[in-house]
Amino acid sequence: MTHPMFDPLLNWQHCGHGADTPADPDGCRGIPVPGHTACLAHLADTDRTGYLDTLRPGADIDHRGTPFTKHLLEQLLSALHDPTIRRARLGTAWFHGAAFHEAWFGHVSFSGDALFTGASFSGTAHFNGASFSSDASFTLASFSAAFFVVASFSGRAWFDSARFSDYAEFHRASFSRTAEFSAASFSGSARFHEATFAGGAEFNVTTFSGAARFDKASFSGTAQFEGARFEVAPRLGPLVCAADVRLDGAVFGAPVTLEISAPTVTCVRTQWESAATLRLRYAEVDLSDAVFEHPVTVTAHTTPFPTFRDDSQPEPELPDRGPGVRLTCVRGVDAAYLALHDIDLSACRFAGAIHLDQLRVDGWCTFGSTPAATVWYRNLPRRWSLRRTLVEEHHWRARSNDRPSQLRGWSSPAGDDPDLQPAALAALYRQLRKSLEDGKNEPDAADFYYGEMEMRRHDSTRPTAERALLAAYWALSGYGLRAARTLTWLLAAMTVTLLALMLWGLPTDNPQPKITGRQTGSEITLTTNTPDPRNPTGAWDERVTTERFEKALRVVINSVVFRSSGQDLTTAGTYTEMASRIAEPVLLGLAVLAIRNRVKR
Repeated sequence: MTHPMFDPLLNWQHCGHGADTPADPDGCRGIPVPGHTACLAHLADTDRTGYLDTLRPGADIDHRGTPFTKHLLEQLLSALHDPTIRRARLGTAWFHGAAFHEAWFGHVSFSGDALFTGASFSGTAHFNGASFSSDASFTLASFSAAFFVVASFSGRAWFDSARFSDYAEFHRASFSRTAEFSAASFSGSARFHEATFAGGAEFNVTTFSGAARFDKASFSGTAQFEGARFEVAPRLGPLVCAADVRLDGAVFGAPVTLEISAPTVTCVRTQWESAATLRLRYAEVDLSDAVFEHPVTVTAHTTPFPTFRDDSQPEPELPDRGPGVRLTCVRGVDAAYLALHDIDLSACRFAGAIHLDQLRVDGWCTFGSTPAATVWYRNLPRRWSLRRTLVEEHHWRARSNDRPSQLRGWSSPAGDDPDLQPAALAALYRQLRKSLEDGKNEPDAADFYYGEMEMRRHDSTRPTAERALLAAYWALSGYGLRAARTLTWLLAAMTVTLLALMLWGLPTDNPQPKITGRQTGSEITLTTNTPDPRNPTGAWDERVTTERFEKALRVVINSVVFRSSGQDLTTAGTYTEMASRIAEPVLLGLAVLAIRNRVKR
């Protein structure tokens, strides 16, 4: 069937009853009954009875534009009653533009297309338990209160541009193929709880002026709410979707809680005009260019969502990868209103967001890390220092490194990812470090400080002297964060100092002071002279002795704590001690600083 909006049967010959009145010069728009000049509503009683007697269950009927009273509809459905299934059974039914006062289609079976395009239901429309074996169209239809409880749609269901002035009830309705509600308007409550959508469901540009109830609804295909507006809905879900849930461009006008279990949830350019909480399971979430006017919290829900009956909603079609939530992008977001709780941020792109220093990161939020694989650099093995990283650094290193052997573990960028320079990455790390520090997450904040310093070191726009200083700071202590590296350097410095003292710094023997005197008359003058230490001249094995080792070790240990040992030294030993008393306390201080940065709260 073609889309009902373009159905060529929308134009038909009119009954024209009452065309002589000035208020309605066209008269009745109902299509004449075959063989007559009037529609079913304005047909003479005997002619109507004769027409109804010709109908059999499953017959095709055409009553486009016909006004139906409750009694007239009952007469029509009674003529089509099938005693074998104990309900009325219609073939293809044309009700384009028909006007119903009270429409009771409960448990009616439509074996052909059911076409209610442009129909109006001024009273209650009852389709409870109705079955639509083929396509059903309610495009541009207008309803007061509509009931489709336990209705089943085996074909495509079109409700696009329909208007529901009162509540709409689709409780436990089932849609086997596409369900189209785009541009529909729900002035009252829209209830889709426990509805099942086996195909895609489209609610694009739909307006929900009242509550939108989708609790325990399940979608096997994509659930689209792009451009939809939820004016006062306090809750959306819990719903389960085996494909994507698209909220792109949707607007939430009141405080709302969203409970969604789906592999993908996109909220591109979604606008929250009030506070909101997104409780999600299994989802990869995209918040690109979302607008937050009040606090919005995104949290992972570890257990299935409870319903109003305190039972859990089954999730049979979701991937078996754990209920964790992964945020993929916050580009263009004002993060001052965003709070994240128990979210995987290892692949999240933060570039383009503002006020990242005010982002709230609570619970067990995880970031990416450096590769664990060993790479070879200039024929030497190299392992990356384990730390938390942003995905933007992964992309930068993958772009800037032309050695395939060093790219293992660094994720490659997608085609639309911006090519950020180290200066921009340093700013990202700086802002997120401030956010983590405000949340008292000092260890992860230390990792982001490391990342910031790394980007500054690689920033070619900075002065060469500054980059050289940063390179030395990185090599010696990992920016004051790698205690093992600093202690290794300290141990190496102490070892070099110890060997230098044993080989050249300690004299052959301790010089003994000599006292000389001179008598002038009754006065005696005494002078004490200490000879200069003699450089060792013996063989190497004569210099490396236990006694000399003990003396050199005392000098080294005192140098580490910036104290003088008082040991007599040669000229070379004196300069060696001076250098060690400068370098080794600095290295010790860096090691203490690194330990503190790792263990402080």
